[in-house]
Amino acid sequence: MPTGSWNPAELLKLSGSYWNTCTLHAGVKLDVFSPLATEQLSAAELAARRGFSARGLAMLLDALTALELLTKEGERYTATDFAREFLDRAAPSYLGHMIMHHHHLVASWARLDEAVRSGAPVRRSVSHEAEEQERESFLLGMFNLAMFVAPRVAEQVDLSGRKRLLDLGGGPGTYAIHFCQKNPELQGVIFDLATTRPFAEKTLARFGMSERIHFAAGDFEHDAIPGTFDVAWLSHVLHGEGPDDCAHLLAKATAALEPGGMLLVQEFVLDGNRAAPLFPALFSLNMLLVTRDGQAYSEPEIRQLMEEAGLARIERLLVDLPNGAGILAGYKD
Repeated sequence: MPTGSWNPAELLKLSGSYWNTCTLHAGVKLDVFSPLATEQLSAAELAARRGFSARGLAMLLDALTALELLTKEGERYTATDFAREFLDRAAPSYLGHMIMHHHHLVASWARLDEAVRSGAPVRRSVSHEAEEQERESFLLGMFNLAMFVAPRVAEQVDLSGRKRLLDLGGGPGTYAIHFCQKNPELQGVIFDLATTRPFAEKTLARFGMSERIHFAAGDFEHDAIPGTFDVAWLSHVLHGEGPDDCAHLLAKATAALEPGGMLLVQEFVLDGNRAAPLFPALFSLNMLLVTRDGQAYSEPEIRQLMEEAGLARIERLLVDLPNGAGILAGYKD
């Protein structure tokens, strides 16, 4: 919100904005957009198919229409072009996994006051099945988001002449895939938890990268990094750790670099006073809720951590990224 624009109406609008959020989450969780992407249906018809209350569903569909995600003609609804592209489960650019990840965080955000008082994460007790669903939403959601950003990053980050890439904590390897697509001589290793391997290997096969990018299972906090590299990529890894663990992780990644190697850190970057931009500041609160020591870091803090790890010539790359994200590069002499 622009500076100086606060008034009582705007304040209350912000206070109640979770109504919009919960409406979207319900629409995605109940998957009402997918059938309406291909058919025009009444609330009663869709409710009969799904076993929902016709009254409840009609209210939800009307609210989604008011949010301009559906259109309504008479008593029949259909998805907008935007909803077809991003909210239909069959669409290649489906964002529902990330939206469900946000949904799974709602219970923790409702207890933010508790986390602030204690300085500790607040975690719900969930069943194993629910935990698996949440992990799947997170992994698929991260893949969805990275698919929007990774092509832009790979296009603007110069890795020409580099031969071997470490994607540390790389999940499905979305960035490694796009870096290798852009740089034909580059090969990569994704180093992440063993639970991520099936999704990563499926993604690598989908992009025809199984021969050039390999998955190495391990816990980067405790296990040795396999091999040596001339470029290391740490995308949204540091914010899950406290400063001491970040220092340890960067030192470990730097040690895996050959002389002249490049280390790249992508994070939601705070300004020096840590009070802006808005998204990194809010994201830091999210780390308070779900991690023991994690936080968003400022550019000076990231620079200092990289210097202490033994990196030199640290620079922030001129890459335009959403949500206050930035990329810092450092080199091992």
